[in-house]
Amino acid sequence: MSGGADSLALLALAVHAGCRATAVHVDHGLRPGSAAEAAAVCRAADRFGARFRAERVTVAPGPNLEARARAARYAALLPGALTGHTADDQAETVLLNLLRGAGLDGLAGMGPATRPLRRLRRHETRALCAALGLEVVADPTNDDPAFRRNRVRHELIPLLDAIAERDVVPVVARQADLARDDVALLDDLAAAVDPTDARALAAAPPPLARRAVRRWLRAAGPGGPERYAPDAAGTERVLAVARGDAVACELAGGWRVARTAGRLRLEGPAG
Repeated sequence: MSGGADSLALLALAVHAGCRATAVHVDHGLRPGSAAEAAAVCRAADRFGARFRAERVTVAPGPNLEARARAARYAALLPGALTGHTADDQAETVLLNLLRGAGLDGLAGMGPATRPLRRLRRHETRALCAALGLEVVADPTNDDPAFRRNRVRHELIPLLDAIAERDVVPVVARQADLARDDVALLDDLAAAVDPTDARALAAAPPPLARRAVRRWLRAAGPGGPERYAPDAAGTERVLAVARGDAVACELAGGWRVARTAGRLRLEGPAG
């Protein structure tokens, strides 16, 4: 919980639904005032009879700050922790993924399993907090145009609304649901492709071959479990090894894939 309207609404609704809730505040140490935010979350937890836990992580300034802060935040949470992402967050995520060329998986946005507020809008969580008289923490970084998400939120989505002459957030979020169904089907089909069998991988339809490679590398390679899939260029290099166009290829972080006697193997940085 950041103490913003979305996470406060999540806490209030979770308790109302009969959940035994623990509010977790993660301090990234990136700006002054974080101690006051933790205190506000603690007061909200006390009000609803929830437990409270404060975590502190270290995120050094530099490139990809948002992504690194997010990774550190999730590392401090227990698996399956619920987050207060709304339909607005989903639409922003899909558009950001589109801008970085994330493919079908990116267009599927965030998965629904741990995001029970995904059908609510941001204005609804704010209205709930106002109705309950909750103290809402305002994060000044949410208005900083240095972060691409904020430009999508404050510039791109209003422009799309004006062009489409409608509220595009529900449209984009609905498209994410449809894309996620397609992703699930492709994942099931790709599970039958052995990514270490060069001949099978080369013979598979390209969309399934790419997905099989990404699943393999995400689970065991440079991305690590539950992290982002390897980029498209790295995936294509692995497929070139499977086709026999190369005997080995380099991947991010010093990892490589090599082929011997028709089998692909993944070698770590020290391998």
